Amino acid sequence: MYKYLIIAATLLASFAMTSCGEYQRVLKSNDLSYKFEYAKRAFEEKKYTQTSTILRDIVTQFKGSDRAEESLYLLALAHYENKEYEDAAAYFQSYYNRYPKGKYTELARYFAGYAYYLDSPDPQLDQSNTIKAMEELQNFLEYYPKSDKVAIAQNTIFELQDKITLKELQNAQLYYNLGTYMGNNYESAIITAQNAVKNYPYSKYKEELEMLILKSRYQEAALSVAEKKTDRFRDVIDEYYSFVNNYPESPYRSEADNILKIAQKHVKD
Repeated sequence: MYKYLIIAATLLASFAMTSCGEYQRVLKSNDLSYKFEYAKRAFEEKKYTQTSTILRDIVTQFKGSDRAEESLYLLALAHYENKEYEDAAAYFQSYYNRYPKGKYTELARYFAGYAYYLDSPDPQLDQSNTIKAMEELQNFLEYYPKSDKVAIAQNTIFELQDKITLKELQNAQLYYNLGTYMGNNYESAIITAQNAVKNYPYSKYKEELEMLILKSRYQEAALSVAEKKTDRFRDVIDEYYSFVNNYPESPYRSEADNILKIAQKHVKD
């Protein structure tokens, strides 16, 4: 048994060396067809780094040929499968810009957005790629409203919107926590939360944002100078009724009701 294992290991090592040797020959070759066919075979064998390395070397040389379109799309796919999502998105974009009615244009538009989605970071970090993902996927939906990937694209957009909204909620909460430190941060909390609600009205964080607006208005009113208190507590009351009309069964209802009781004491009809 041990003997057979040795033989098998030797054969595998020999195969690996042969494969590696062929790859080196491909890299040194000037035969574009040979390189292209090897790149396609490498992709099928999930050797995505080899695929992308070879195709990057020849994709520009194929420009104007019948292989130009396929080679560029395959290059984008190789980066995508290798989890190099930002590079993949750039090549998918290059593809659909160069071939707006190409064989793979629908998929290129979809994968450009989805690649940015997969590269989208946690809400605490910069959300540039999250925004790019939403833009790309929205464009995909406009170009291909009957695609079989419409549902995935729509759900992905909603998920991305929630991520952006969560970041805005965290920013607004930070302003609220800062209170009056070096200025009126409650007003900043209100503006940030209002913009998030306006821009992403269907987010699952909308209720939390609106409650934060109510709390911020209350804090702002409570800390106001005497001549502004009445008007600002009226704003609190208006905000309260807007909130409870939208969320009558909210888990924040008790807290909101307490804010209303205090606000009403400061307002004389």
